[in-house]
Amino acid sequence: MMRLLSPYLIGAALIALAGCASRPVNPPIAKADPQAGYRFETRLAQAGMKENLVILAFSGGGTRAAAFSYGVLEYLRRTEVVDAQGRTFRLLDAVDVITGVSGGSFTALAYGLYGDKLFAEYEQRFLKRDVQGEIVSRVVNPAHWGTLAGPATGRSEVAAQLYDEILFNGATFADLQRGPGPLVMASATDLSTGARFMFSQRVFDVICSDLGAVRLSRAAAASSAVPVVLSPVTLDNYGGQCGSGVPASLQPFLDAENPPRPAARAIRSLRTEESFRDSTRRPFLHLVDGGVSDNVGMRGVLDTLEISEALHDAGRPSPLDGTRRVIVFIVNSLSSPPTDWDLSQTPPGSVEVLLKATGTPIDAFSYEAVELLRDTAARWATLRKVRDSAAMATNKDPAVAAAVRVPDAEIFAIDVSFAALKDPAERAYLNQQPTSFVLSDEAVDRLRASAGKIIADSPEFQRLLKDVGARVVPATAKP
Repeated sequence: MMRLLSPYLIGAALIALAGCASRPVNPPIAKADPQAGYRFETRLAQAGMKENLVILAFSGGGTRAAAFSYGVLEYLRRTEVVDAQGRTFRLLDAVDVITGVSGGSFTALAYGLYGDKLFAEYEQRFLKRDVQGEIVSRVVNPAHWGTLAGPATGRSEVAAQLYDEILFNGATFADLQRGPGPLVMASATDLSTGARFMFSQRVFDVICSDLGAVRLSRAAAASSAVPVVLSPVTLDNYGGQCGSGVPASLQPFLDAENPPRPAARAIRSLRTEESFRDSTRRPFLHLVDGGVSDNVGMRGVLDTLEISEALHDAGRPSPLDGTRRVIVFIVNSLSSPPTDWDLSQTPPGSVEVLLKATGTPIDAFSYEAVELLRDTAARWATLRKVRDSAAMATNKDPAVAAAVRVPDAEIFAIDVSFAALKDPAERAYLNQQPTSFVLSDEAVDRLRASAGKIIADSPEFQRLLKDVGARVVPATAKP
């Protein structure tokens, strides 16, 4: 009899526990201040005027992505360069912005929180841990059923609690703001619109909420909330209640029926964000894995470049004024394991088809984002040559220079992906690693080591060193 009743008893327990379960609530703000909070503008002002803007874009891919992006940090940390003025510095200390998606967001947020301390413990606290198994264990543990059964809570909230305990220790974005490190932005996807949702105070101004009070663990949980496998992370939306607005320099672009090229894509992103302001119709936002909208974390970078180009063309100040180089490390842990489906007349099963159907478009969009960055770099370089040649032909007539307006910054797109690995055997091994939150210790170590090899062998990285007049300090010469 007890066996027959047990499912009903479990259901009753879930209902009872649901009453005491609640999700964390992001607090509202009374007045948005575009000069305050954790955002690009305040971080840039804190760093002072710099001629180089260095960005790391960490892709999604579970522990595979977390380990691969961590390998990039390790390489930049142990690599010192001497610049043209004879100054020696670590490449890691030159990083200004890190964007993180899904698995990559864990490495990005953890480095922003701990800095160099991360290198002493990240491997054991997260990378070489069966995080996936621990989440499953908690989901089936009755002690966590209250969280699972509560309104607007679920598996991702259980996962966020675990991330807090094993990695983030209750830290919030206010802790990142107080730290000296680079700006770190985790990316998720708004489930209703499919739009990218960045954990930046600029976006939180739109929903009239305080990012500083949000725990890093919830941002990581939202960024890695794979649809169906994990539940969405829910945020309260107070949009339209704090006087936030679009920057005055961008408002004419939003009002235009046909936004200027090449900023049309960026303006479309801003218009999608504007829908968040309607908290009457959208009092809650449900966020899922950032890879659904941008798996390499490049959309925000591209938006900034496109808007800067449009502002420059209109003769207005832009975010990149005074910047000589925009250096982007595209850290893409996309794996493409081969299949044997075409050797059989029997088609693959439903689960395999679902994974392929969702993964293939994400992979294609990732490729397009990288190519768009390279296209922008080529277009800017070409326009600068046209401008400079015309100016020289007319004895440097300023009117000629003004006729061809283009940002002076040169773009360096450094591809850090499995495809760039020279060793075919190692490339094949990395491509076999699954998208999960548990990998073998060997896989973690080989992912980390490969990241450094790819950067060192990158022609674009070598071009950068030559352009800045820098050289890598040999490891044997370090104290």
